[in-house]
Amino acid sequence: MSGTSSFVQLGKTVANHAHFVQGLRDDELKGLNVLFINMPLRESARPNVAPEGPAILAARLKSFGAQTSILDLNSYRIVDADAIVRNLPYGRHLTYDEAARYLEDHVNKFGTPHMVAFSGIITTLRWQEEMAKAVKKRIPDCFLVSGNGLATEIKSGLFNWIPELDAIGRSEGDDIILKIAHDAIARQNGRKVFQGTKVGEIDGNPKLLYEGARPNELDSLPYADWSLLQEDVYGTNILEQYLSVPVWGLAANNSSATPFSMTRSLTTVSSRGCPYACAFCYRGAMGERNYGMRSAENVAAQMKYYIDEYGVDFIGFVDDNFAVDKRRIAKLPEVFKSYGADIRWGTHTRMDEADERAYQMAEAGCIYIGFGAESAHETILTRMKKGGFILRGGLVETIVRGRSYQFPKTMVDAVLNCHEAAIHANCTWIAGYPGETLEQLQTSVAFITWQQDIIDTGKIINNNGYTNSRDAINRKMFTATAYPGTAMFKDPYVRKQLTEHFGITYDDNGDPLCDENFHHYVLELDDATKVLASKDGHYLNFSAMTDKKFMKTRDLINADEVEKILEL
Repeated sequence: MSGTSSFVQLGKTVANHAHFVQGLRDDELKGLNVLFINMPLRESARPNVAPEGPAILAARLKSFGAQTSILDLNSYRIVDADAIVRNLPYGRHLTYDEAARYLEDHVNKFGTPHMVAFSGIITTLRWQEEMAKAVKKRIPDCFLVSGNGLATEIKSGLFNWIPELDAIGRSEGDDIILKIAHDAIARQNGRKVFQGTKVGEIDGNPKLLYEGARPNELDSLPYADWSLLQEDVYGTNILEQYLSVPVWGLAANNSSATPFSMTRSLTTVSSRGCPYACAFCYRGAMGERNYGMRSAENVAAQMKYYIDEYGVDFIGFVDDNFAVDKRRIAKLPEVFKSYGADIRWGTHTRMDEADERAYQMAEAGCIYIGFGAESAHETILTRMKKGGFILRGGLVETIVRGRSYQFPKTMVDAVLNCHEAAIHANCTWIAGYPGETLEQLQTSVAFITWQQDIIDTGKIINNNGYTNSRDAINRKMFTATAYPGTAMFKDPYVRKQLTEHFGITYDDNGDPLCDENFHHYVLELDDATKVLASKDGHYLNFSAMTDKKFMKTRDLINADEVEKILEL
């Protein structure tokens, strides 16, 4: 079968894979060769976040006897004339032909895989399409599966766009990767009974969907197997490249500004899921709203291992929400000290969680907290479904550059508490949210300016190391983008815009049909800062500003002249 109606669209189901996992022998997967391919991200920046997800899944498979390897396409940046012309100072991505040759060379060195697993967020669709063709051309009999963000958001409709896929793994993959590997062996042996759910077929080949779920104990999972990145097919130590690029800061060229630097850094995740439901956010690949966390002791042991094994001087916990549980935060100073995890680290929390927890985290070595502020205006925060917590403390009048603004007190307190505790508070922002006026956007810009001004005037305590407020404070703003699976994507006004300008249509459940129109839209989701445009050149502007005014604000943001928005 083929076409948009060929596949059953299954929603999230409650699955418990513990019984299956417990029944596996230590050598259950012996003889299975598995290749993970990590897709490229952000060509404008050096790769700075090593692919922990595939490396954990690889370690999981190895514990049951499988042979594993990783082809990390994101790690390559080619500095040549083309990169210079395109103003890519760190180099360009591989071309698709170059990536196919790397795949060929990788297979020649590490052996022909029985199973190939793609990892990538929704922005990697085009890369997954191209690599699926390359994989099936070189290894036609392999069991090809896609997991992580793209597969989780698009679900079985992804088979319409990448018919070469044999399977899709949704949500958390720690346990279902074992089922997928089990089925890869079964298919090699000619068996047709699978652990996955059949949702359709193409040319007689079944298409399977595996619904992930949280492992019973996150502490029981292995650490990422970084040995798989210590030598690629050409002898390059990919892991060393990641270690040498700062996780956050100016050198990382991302929205995570810092006033400090780091020499060797790695990232990891200490908790999964987020109990909140911001309208613009999709968290399906990391546990959705099912919040769970590793113990303070387990985290400290990993930190100590990274210090001893890799000589890191900074660890970034890229959790969606590190500080939900007050009990764990309170334990950190004592536990980290007892394990010898004496290192600087950073993470992400909500702004209403920067209370006494900020001081406890600082005592445990935290010097950075990233906040998803997104907006400083009460109306937009409410529309984003962030107002219930951020607005609980009310508003406080603040004078910025001679004008009065009403900032949420929770946001102001979070910044002041962090700086008093000697933690750098970094805020990320979204511009052009549905219905946002210029005045409302100016409130967010004023908050950015206020952060810079209080550093310059010395009102912040313990601000050692700040030499330039423009460098210390994030001045970038994402463009409001409707990602599939989010509440924003389902907003009636947003849906109307998507239908009018991209031709997106929906089924009876409200899910977009995975036809060519939706395909074109998802392919455009490759940069969170750009303004999407339809084929006829119409800007996708959800705000209440005219296109001309909206694009003017976007031009000022891109030119690093965000304060000039206050003058419009």
